[in-house]
Amino acid sequence: MIQAENCRISLEQLDLPVEIISSSYEETRSIGIKLASILKKGSIIGLRGPLGAGKTCFAKGIAEGIGIKEIIRSPTYTIISEYDSQPPLYHIDAYRLKGDDDFREMGGEEIVFGSGISLIEWCDRIPAFIPEGAIRVDIDIIDNEKRQIHIYREKTGN
Repeated sequence: MIQAENCRISLEQLDLPVEIISSSYEETRSIGIKLASILKKGSIIGLRGPLGAGKTCFAKGIAEGIGIKEIIRSPTYTIISEYDSQPPLYHIDAYRLKGDDDFREMGGEEIVFGSGISLIEWCDRIPAFIPEGAIRVDIDIIDNEKRQIHIYREKTGN
């Protein structure tokens, strides 16, 4: 387990899976920034964690890490937010979706399996869109400030 304040090397130098303890909002965002350095066209990142765990905070870090300057908000009601970057970032919140078919009907397949970077909060609600090899980020609440962040590659059957 790595303490976030001691995480000075890039994630591409670390073997996934990795577990990191974040002690603040800023550290969680910073871990997202570091993860952005290994993302490329077609990357899929699935975020899982309870309400208030820091999924959107982590997403803000990824967006910042790929150069997005606009304010990132959770797309809870819009479901999908698209941000102008190269490649484009699709921030998806699956919380209100009923499942894979619901997302597929709204064109989710073309978005997630297209040429952008797809960042999916509540990814466990649409498991068909988290293929083997996708990056998974599970965030667990330890206490008011601390989070345990587990970053790994999705495997069949996870």
